[in-house]
Amino acid sequence: MTAINPPPTKKEFCITFPLYEQFTFAEEDDEAGWKVAYSREPIDTYCPECNMSSIFHQHVVGSVPVADDAWVGNRRFSVFLRCSRNNDHQLFFLFDVKGRTMQKIGQHPSLADLHMYDVRQYSAVLSKEDFREFTKAIGLAAHGVGVGSFVYLRRIFENLVNAAHQIAKSDDGWDEEAYRNGRMAECIQLLAGHLPEFLVENRSMYKILSKGIHELTENECLSAFPVLKMGIELILDEKLAAAAKQQKLDQAKKALHVLSSKAGTVARSD
Repeated sequence: MTAINPPPTKKEFCITFPLYEQFTFAEEDDEAGWKVAYSREPIDTYCPECNMSSIFHQHVVGSVPVADDAWVGNRRFSVFLRCSRNNDHQLFFLFDVKGRTMQKIGQHPSLADLHMYDVRQYSAVLSKEDFREFTKAIGLAAHGVGVGSFVYLRRIFENLVNAAHQIAKSDDGWDEEAYRNGRMAECIQLLAGHLPEFLVENRSMYKILSKGIHELTENECLSAFPVLKMGIELILDEKLAAAAKQQKLDQAKKALHVLSSKAGTVARSD
């Protein structure tokens, strides 16, 4: 059972929480539970049909109860969110309530579909296989599979290190024996010149991922997943920035070469 303080917002429960993850609202938090069920506050999230971020509002049929505890009891309720760009684009969520314990038991589109938009950019710096595994990790976490999601995140982490190793092997003075005999943290330190700064500074991520696979429960892995996913994304953000910088450098060199050639031609003609 999730223990969050303060209680989750409507957006967090709909867009972030995996299916079947429970949250028990304290009596003094009845208003927060009411907002999950009835609030029409706008939610900014990805619209799979628009293929871009959009503002969604809840569509409610009939009257809305005003009592903060109107949602409490043994019941089910649904939440329909309509895209402000196109009312035909909808997100659907089904909730089950037992007393003050609430869980999401169904939704369309899936959490994985809603989260794919934010990670598509990383396909530019990941191999097809690594990108596929990154999306698998997100999909598993979205369906409440914590340990399995860690397996894929750790594999991506290892592949990033291995790719740097392939480059570093050709460096003068490279100590291959030290690399092969070192623990992951030591190997990352050896590769510091070839890895994103965030990965080097936060190499303990690998230890956390390994511990999750071998020791942590599903719920503990699910709780840690957003932070570790963010860590992977920050590593990939650095790779994206480096790739963009290199592209600009290549374009500038090419443009300067053309200008230089033209200048040389003009000089010769004079």
